[in-house]
Amino acid sequence: MNGMCLKLFLVSGMTLLSSVLTAQSLDQAKKLYNEGKFEEAKPAFEKLVERTPGNSSYNQWYGVCLYETGEKEKAEKYLRVAAKRNVQEAFRYLGELCYDTYRFEESEEMFQEYIDLLAKKKQDTLPWEQRLEQVKNALRMMEKTEDVEIIDSLVVDKEAFLTAYKLSEESGSLMLFSDFFQLSDASESTVYMNQKQDKIFYAQKTPEHQFCLFTQSKLMDKWGDKKMLPMTINSANNENYPFVMSDGVTIYYASTGNGTLGGYDLFVTRYNISSDSYLVPEQLGMPFNSPSNDYMMVIDESKELGWFVSDRFQPEGKVCVYLFIPNPDRKRLLTDDLELKRSRAAIYSIKDSWKASANYKELIDLAHKEIRSGVSEVKKDFEFVIVDQVVYFSLDDFQSPEARSYYEKASALNRQIVEESEKLLSLRKSYVEGDKATKERLSGSILTLEKQLENMINEPLVLEKKARNAEVNFLRNKR
Repeated sequence: MNGMCLKLFLVSGMTLLSSVLTAQSLDQAKKLYNEGKFEEAKPAFEKLVERTPGNSSYNQWYGVCLYETGEKEKAEKYLRVAAKRNVQEAFRYLGELCYDTYRFEESEEMFQEYIDLLAKKKQDTLPWEQRLEQVKNALRMMEKTEDVEIIDSLVVDKEAFLTAYKLSEESGSLMLFSDFFQLSDASESTVYMNQKQDKIFYAQKTPEHQFCLFTQSKLMDKWGDKKMLPMTINSANNENYPFVMSDGVTIYYASTGNGTLGGYDLFVTRYNISSDSYLVPEQLGMPFNSPSNDYMMVIDESKELGWFVSDRFQPEGKVCVYLFIPNPDRKRLLTDDLELKRSRAAIYSIKDSWKASANYKELIDLAHKEIRSGVSEVKKDFEFVIVDQVVYFSLDDFQSPEARSYYEKASALNRQIVEESEKLLSLRKSYVEGDKATKERLSGSILTLEKQLENMINEPLVLEKKARNAEVNFLRNKR
């Protein structure tokens, strides 16, 4: 055999061996993939994608492995390669990925594509049509995101989330189900007891193994008269984590049914005394509910504060307890900025919800204080020093109408400055990420907005000074 033939023989042999090894690696990876062992299958698919980056199947399998093992951001690149070549499962996973990241418009498109592909193959589309309705509901909910001030957050172990709640006596008390009933086995449910300590609401598993809501009353120092709440509240799904307002008729709870966005969602219902029944439960909006688990809504009327729990964006075994200022009017977030609305709905940063010049320290301290029955803390809307030893905490403290008017204008300007600053940040982000045409289009708006902010920035200080002087003069003349 001459040298040329030997060389060709070796090259052919190595190519054949590589093909055999690749086939074996692919078969093993697909087997692990089909068994749901995505972590084990991932390295093999990663190598296959590196060798053949344009292969749609490799990209889809690797993208799914990344998604299923928590690397969702990384997964998107590979799933989109597969989707460009109409790989069916890529659309499903892109739908889920966009849903997880509050891109509900894109999620709707991906699931619709997935349903269309299923229909062409005469496969069952019903589960995915239901999923699509869930996505549409989330999109509608995000459009109506409430303007809620979330003033603090605390990440805790899931089993210890109640440690973050410090209710005033008038709001009753919360305990774990296992602690209240002195059971050794841990149960993911809670018990609410009213201020009089003669009525409890709690969740307990039924023989069908789902949680349902029950109530009991204390009779002669013993708990009895156990009743399951009606099926307008309980369902074939899980109902859990009840809390009853001091009016005794308003109940917040969490459910995994009734069109939830994912896992537990928060609901509210009210007891109708005249008909001895409960109203149809109302699903709370965003930011309270999310594609993750959201539960244990509590509103302490004495402290004028509220708490709820969510495992959104949290690692396994951890949850975040959010502290917020209740908004009785449930005012919507008024903005056309989609990114800001998405951020507020998802609670990417609690600072996004803070009002201009607001200081929440005392409210946060109040959340951790013991408040005895009948003793209520004064809520401070702001802190404005008039002179030494004279500090105002609400608009009602002003005695001079002129001074109050100046301060209201200063507060309005501060809010406007915050809004315009957020808008400027958004424009700058779009400018950095945009192409040449986008940059040319945005540059004028950015310069104009920068000039407006420069002219506005000192105005609130001037108005506050006028408010202070007007109030001081008013108080002196009054003497």
